[in-house]
Amino acid sequence: MTTFSTRDIPDLSGRRVIVTGANSGIGRSAAQALAGAGAQVTLAVRDTQKGHQAAASMQGATEVRRLDLADLASVREFAAAWQGEIHLLINNAGIMIPPLSRTADGFELQFGTNHLGHFALTNLLLTNISGRVVTVSSGAHRMGRIDFSDLNWERRRYRRWPAYGQSKLANLMFSSELQRRLTESGSTVKSTAAHPGYAATNLQSHSGNALTELLMGKVANRLLAQDQDAGALPTLYAAVADVPGGSYAGPSGFQEMRGAPQLVGRSKRALDEEAGRRLWTVSEELTGTTFPL
Repeated sequence: MTTFSTRDIPDLSGRRVIVTGANSGIGRSAAQALAGAGAQVTLAVRDTQKGHQAAASMQGATEVRRLDLADLASVREFAAAWQGEIHLLINNAGIMIPPLSRTADGFELQFGTNHLGHFALTNLLLTNISGRVVTVSSGAHRMGRIDFSDLNWERRRYRRWPAYGQSKLANLMFSSELQRRLTESGSTVKSTAAHPGYAATNLQSHSGNALTELLMGKVANRLLAQDQDAGALPTLYAAVADVPGGSYAGPSGFQEMRGAPQLVGRSKRALDEEAGRRLWTVSEELTGTTFPL
């Protein structure tokens, strides 16, 4: 078991870091910790006003750039404008259990934002990345199934929790398949993944259901959750600790809900390499992006 904390983050002076969804929650906490360690951190956010408010509260070098992961045109614009090396990309932004909604490109919102947006962003930036790609998944990946016949919930009745589980399973499968491709290409870049356990953030406040938001966002957060700084520790551990590519970090406590970060297991579906390769191929087709190395 590790005792990792923000004090264990090494000096990151001169390193450039991108954190998606860094205006709130564990993304904000991760960005703040990395900037505090000397990194130059880009807060890649959909709402730049909220991004600037978050950046103003952080010590260190930060900047804010607009990125809407639910719009592939925005993802391409962000990537095209990027110049220079990226030492660390943290694919953190996400949406959880909203009513049935679609991205600008017609994808189911959770699958499109949580997986496809980050898939496209990573591939478009990969030639600039020299260090590590961290993708934030969830313990909810264990309830997920990749339904290749209806990835975007166009023919079956939409169920928000299974849709969320599918998107988080896709995150974890993407991270593993990315590492396989990096290794095969001879790249030294690492792909790792993390999940925060149960962290008190605003992620639970977009369900569109008042009872769900009350029970999850207030009652459960107060009784069960750790704060967002603690929830960010697995992400930071996956980002800077001496762990192998393909690692998956999460809390060490009961049911991986809270506690100091450590390497954790994943579901049998997340270990299915054939399905991971198939998901990669389908994601390339849907996003029009490919592995560039």
